[in-house]
Amino acid sequence: MNAIELQGLGHLYRNGRGVRGVDLSVREGEIFGFLGPNGAGKTTLIRTMLGFLSPTSGSGRVLGLDIVRDSRELRASVGHLPSEPALYDFLSGYDNIEFALQVRGVRDRTRVHELADRLEVNLKQRYKTLSRGNRQKVAIIAALAHDPRLLIFDEPTTGLDPLVQDTVRAIIREEQSRGVTVFMSSHDLAEVEALSDRVGIIRDGILVAVDEVERLRQRRMKHIALQATGELPDLASLPGVRDLRRDGRRIRFTYTGDLAAILEPLLRSGLADLTVTDPPLEEVFLSFYGQNGRGQGGTCA
Repeated sequence: MNAIELQGLGHLYRNGRGVRGVDLSVREGEIFGFLGPNGAGKTTLIRTMLGFLSPTSGSGRVLGLDIVRDSRELRASVGHLPSEPALYDFLSGYDNIEFALQVRGVRDRTRVHELADRLEVNLKQRYKTLSRGNRQKVAIIAALAHDPRLLIFDEPTTGLDPLVQDTVRAIIREEQSRGVTVFMSSHDLAEVEALSDRVGIIRDGILVAVDEVERLRQRRMKHIALQATGELPDLASLPGVRDLRRDGRRIRFTYTGDLAAILEPLLRSGLADLTVTDPPLEEVFLSFYGQNGRGQGGTCA
């Protein structure tokens, strides 16, 4: 059984924005990355899947439960981390988590203390007094503490320093190893690539493609800038090289393909300097799916 099954699911706001016609299956036990820029519709789709918003089209089942008819039971079964957690300011971090566990009828608090230790957060402080990063840690613990079969995380590492981000990613991988399904939305391409088995990309409310991460990686575009000490190969003739520009001894171009294939001839030329950077996310979308947002080889499954 798939953990998530959506058929033509959509929710449109009065201004016509939102998500439309989403067909998607997420397999049990996989980490599914949901990628898109801010405003693309990631949070709207999650809120519709969980019954916080009513569908204006289509249908869906999550953990075998109908997203409209069984929305209450569904939300109790899922570990949900919203993009902007709204916990009670006047309660401590621990009391916020305690309230969520009591509502679900969970008695064991062992996991709460284990996660608090790993994330290094003081749960005795009032939620209002916590920094943004520590508020995010409390919300992460609240989402995990009842041992859900499905985690739906919306921008999970927002506001966290790099070391804590690594800890959260390790926890997500551990959850998957225990058989938990993870649906994780992000605008961070590198984070989604590092964690996910498959990736769905949403653009302007439309799911433009679903693909294996390895295929996404192979087709991913890079910006390369270099300065050579020797004779360079004819870069314009190499597969995957585009937008070649020269500024004195500085050369810049865009490259799509296996990075090792382009680095080998460059290294033979002798490099004084080399920079490889990821382009802005919107540029990645245009590279993968064209100006009209339609897929070029991606598959929805």
